[in-house]
Amino acid sequence: MATTFAWKINTLEREISDGFVFTAHYSVVAISDTLDPEGNPYNSGAYGSVAFQRPDDLIPYDELTEEQVIGWMQQALGGDEKVAEIEAALEARLSELISPKTITGTPWS
Repeated sequence: MATTFAWKINTLEREISDGFVFTAHYSVVAISDTLDPEGNPYNSGAYGSVAFQRPDDLIPYDELTEEQVIGWMQQALGGDEKVAEIEAALEARLSELISPKTITGTPWS
């Protein structure tokens, strides 16, 4: 099973006076190359928010890129180690969706 991870910034909170972005709300989705019975890829996601410290040199708000803010967000989460931990947890959820170890139901339905 191959998994692709898509990190996205959903919205930013910023100061009106100088454009300082103090919070990023993000999501990450793990998408498997394994298809479900309807032919759709299995996926699992997570979301959260991170706060930023004011830097010495602000980049103007209208010059920010999503890739740049994703990098800041991932660093604020804990860097590569934390990113790998989040991605591993999502991949484990995908594995459980694809090959469940438990199931619910009743024998009389």
